[in-house]
Amino acid sequence: MPVTTASPRPSAAPVRPGARRRAAVVVAALSAVVVLVLGGCVPAKNQAQVPTSAATSGAPDEALAAFYDQQLEWTTCAQGECATATVPLDYADPSGATIGIALARRPATGGSAVASLLVNPGGPGVSGVDFLDQAASMISEDVLRQLDLVAFDPRGVQRSSPITCMDGTDLDKVVAFDADYSTDAGIQEAIDVFRGVGEACQERSGQTLAHVDTVSAARDLDVLRAALGDDALSYLGYSYGTQLGATYAALFPLRVGRLVLDGALDPTLTADELAEGQAQGFENALRAYVTDCLAGASCPLTGDVDQAMGQIRALLDHAVADPLPTGGDRRLTGSLAFYGIALPLYSQPSWPYLTQALDAAIHENDGSILLQLADAYFDREADGTYSTNATEAFWAIGCLDDRQSADPAEMRAQADRIEAVAPTMGSFFSYGGTICADWPVPVVGGLDDYSAKDATAPILVVGTTNDPATPYAWAEKLATTLSTATLLTYEGEGHTAYGSSNDCVADAVDAYILTGTVPPEGTRC
Repeated sequence: MPVTTASPRPSAAPVRPGARRRAAVVVAALSAVVVLVLGGCVPAKNQAQVPTSAATSGAPDEALAAFYDQQLEWTTCAQGECATATVPLDYADPSGATIGIALARRPATGGSAVASLLVNPGGPGVSGVDFLDQAASMISEDVLRQLDLVAFDPRGVQRSSPITCMDGTDLDKVVAFDADYSTDAGIQEAIDVFRGVGEACQERSGQTLAHVDTVSAARDLDVLRAALGDDALSYLGYSYGTQLGATYAALFPLRVGRLVLDGALDPTLTADELAEGQAQGFENALRAYVTDCLAGASCPLTGDVDQAMGQIRALLDHAVADPLPTGGDRRLTGSLAFYGIALPLYSQPSWPYLTQALDAAIHENDGSILLQLADAYFDREADGTYSTNATEAFWAIGCLDDRQSADPAEMRAQADRIEAVAPTMGSFFSYGGTICADWPVPVVGGLDDYSAKDATAPILVVGTTNDPATPYAWAEKLATTLSTATLLTYEGEGHTAYGSSNDCVADAVDAYILTGTVPPEGTRC
């Protein structure tokens, strides 16, 4: 979900890599946005154990044979064809409890498929099954003709033993909450809020809560590959989906087929690097929007770019101190205003909706459009229900993968660093350690080595130069972390590139998926 990887105010869920949002004023433009998420999508390192057999031979442990040999039963569904794969809840105990992973498939349009292409829209916490139709609209006809397009809900997400924590009324309170980080008591209040979230998740989700980490999800991917009958994994991952794909490559280098990692999230980055990078990414994207807005005829901002950025910061401060009316019983808090501003930055065609929202908020003290945008980010419906569990899954997966320090002094030092590079948006990427400080299940962590040095095929990393949610520097880093990776650069705005940028990107990615040929080193589109 978009805003994604660093840590936002505890009230806000992440800005997530990978979901479609539906605000009434933004349906047309935002329906094309693939979102990452801002706070909490922090990859963990140095804790998870990699089974020797998987890492060296590509063969599954004998205890997992039944899972690898399973036959999927496909039935007709709204998405086309659907099935459920069975995987262990805990890979350390394959004979124990199991969970189901939901799959949806659009068969190759040309008849017999040469392989399956698995897709993941990001998050963590976004439903791949819900993304399938959109994915089909983003992928070229040549690819769809030759490959079955297969989406899945990762463990803990939507249809795959979903993490559930609270009802809509309680979730409203959490995502609207503005903490006062200026005092230790305010920091503790934020920790207490998220302790309550964690306790609610544990009560409603049970033992699943401890097993929705990214390493386990990557191991599920290999089971899905085998159940689909593919010798190697072909995969298109957006945003957080790139972390999942990179983790797969590190775990199963001998099963790497054609992996496209678009909107890259390098899993070796520290939590602080992720927070600071994403804060600066959104700050840069906002500056690009403001520059464009000021050049137009009806911009609600005035002065030069720095002065206009200051007006947006003043609006956010106002929403924290005195939430704006919205015409209903909910007011626009600072957290909700931040998400309302952040969502349109994922896609340049959505900028006009941000202009409408800022005009209403700044000149009429009306927060209703920003609230609609924030609700769209969180998948909140008009009746107060949430149509997905993306926000709760985001917190649960993030707290298993890694945890930032909750020491007030360390968080304040980080906040100062973030404020220096992102004076307008940065405060919403600080104090992320409060989210997982008292999470009720232990951290799982990530891997010691993400180089995938034995990968049997090249990997394609795609980066956008002014991507707000996954900064271009992360794509550059992932392309060096993965020993066989090549970087394809899109020079433009927005989050992710394949299917939403230009023919140069589409042609290069299509050629790689269909033939395995990576573009020449240094290719820029």
